[in-house]
Amino acid sequence: MAENRRLAAIMAVDVVGYSRLMGADEVGTARAVREHREAARPLVAEKGGRIVKTMGDGLLLEFPSVVAAVECAVAIQKLMGERNAETPEARRIVYRIGVNLGDVLIEGDDILGDGVNIAARLEGICEPGGVLLSSAAYDQTRGKINADFIDLGAKTLKNIARPVRVFAVKIGAASPSAAAAPERQGPPRLSMVVLPFANLGGGEEHEYFVDGVTESLTTDLSRIRGAFVIGRNTAFTYKGKAVDLKQIGRELNVRYVLEGSVQRGGNRMRVNVQLIDAESGAHLWAERFDKPLADLFDMQDEIVARLANALSAQLVTAEARRAEQSPTPGSLDLCFQGQAQLNKGVTPDNVAHAFDFFKRALIADPDNVDALVGSALANTVAAVATSFVDRAAALAAAEESLTRALALVPDHARAHAALGILCVYTGRATIGVAECEYALTLDQNLAHAHGSLGICKVAAGRAEETEAHVVEALRLSPRDIMAYIWTSYAGVANNFLSRWDEATVWFKRSIEANRSYAISHFMVGSAFAQLGRLEEARSSVRVGLALNPNFSVSSARAAWAAMSEAARYAKQLEPILHGMGLAGVPEQ
Repeated sequence: MAENRRLAAIMAVDVVGYSRLMGADEVGTARAVREHREAARPLVAEKGGRIVKTMGDGLLLEFPSVVAAVECAVAIQKLMGERNAETPEARRIVYRIGVNLGDVLIEGDDILGDGVNIAARLEGICEPGGVLLSSAAYDQTRGKINADFIDLGAKTLKNIARPVRVFAVKIGAASPSAAAAPERQGPPRLSMVVLPFANLGGGEEHEYFVDGVTESLTTDLSRIRGAFVIGRNTAFTYKGKAVDLKQIGRELNVRYVLEGSVQRGGNRMRVNVQLIDAESGAHLWAERFDKPLADLFDMQDEIVARLANALSAQLVTAEARRAEQSPTPGSLDLCFQGQAQLNKGVTPDNVAHAFDFFKRALIADPDNVDALVGSALANTVAAVATSFVDRAAALAAAEESLTRALALVPDHARAHAALGILCVYTGRATIGVAECEYALTLDQNLAHAHGSLGICKVAAGRAEETEAHVVEALRLSPRDIMAYIWTSYAGVANNFLSRWDEATVWFKRSIEANRSYAISHFMVGSAFAQLGRLEEARSSVRVGLALNPNFSVSSARAAWAAMSEAARYAKQLEPILHGMGLAGVPEQ
């Protein structure tokens, strides 16, 4: 018997904090949910919708069109805002709503399938009082209703095979979540992503080399004036996957995709590169390079020059990436391996192995600037995020490496950015700001410089400027492995500005990206405490203490004192520390 299916506009609705509300007042909550539901029925009927089923605090509805569903969702949220106006915040019934257009399976009056599941998952990640749409629903709604939308990018939804691009509807005044995810416009003219190159040489022992070539090419392309290049760490999330290039273009908001392969044999390598228009899927340019391994950097400059010409842009290739030096292949190999270790994440083993590779690269070629910068980053990370090195000695060694790197190549953007973050941890935040800003004059697409600049400005007393830098870092590399740290920087800045609601939005994003980053749990706990949400505050701190049992108010105060330049910031710091204490962080 054939399955009965149809395309449907689906809305999933849920009550925020329903269990908490029922625990506090079971009878009153049940009555309020029922009354609010009845008040919304005329809105549903007006748009031709039907309630498929109720699930305690949730609703599943079907509409004749996506436009009708979204208009109804917005009307319901506005109605709830009015009905909650005189209700104490702790007792308000607040909805989250998800809307999807998808194929559904019909069973009697019920509807099932991924079309329904996506709507439910969107509702689950929606901000309280908000409405989220899938890209399928957005495409049918755009330009047809009087509302603004915020592109939140691709999201991985539980039990849904592929990422779903998500849009939020702006309802009334901009909310903290709207500030955290600015509206996306069309892709910039010279926007691109370099996908991880394929390893045609075979063998895991060559994988790091192929990844290194991809990363170096990404860096070089970002130096074309006017270019917008997606960061390496986001691009590498597509490694080893069968990908739809048009979908990648939509997900990352770029116009072009560069892909290719590397085949290495003996002392020679063959690199195939092709440029694809992500909007049409058309191949715009392709080239094969077959050269001695020692000519890698000359070849990269040649690819960049030809690519600029293929894009018909009135551009010239930026400075030669490594004109000042010509490292031996052995040093190059070791440097690529060190960077690959750092990119795996911050663990004592990864950092120690990375440092060893950079050290060996410098023995092979003492003037390898990338190895000097890599060594400095490894020492800085070891000093601030691990406990297996002498902090002061590691920071001093990092500064020595960067000083030498900049003596060799004064305009090395990554070296200046690395020095900027180092200055924060050595009490020279104002110098750190200047270093990161200079790095961005050299490479405007250096996402890590934007992220580092955010925390530099907090430590320099300019927290109100931090959020813009974090937003830009995330725009350049939305899936970066450092995104959880950047979003925490924005949360810290908002805490220093006593913008507690906005701070919780940023810290939630940080925790979603990496639940093992303890400081975000402590900081969001402080923000919750300042908002009077003590249950959430204490819950957050319990998670933080499980990750870092040695954390205390006094250690936090000492750590900030080591980062900031003057005691004048103590006034902004004390409310944060007080909030931590209220949330359950021990004093000592």
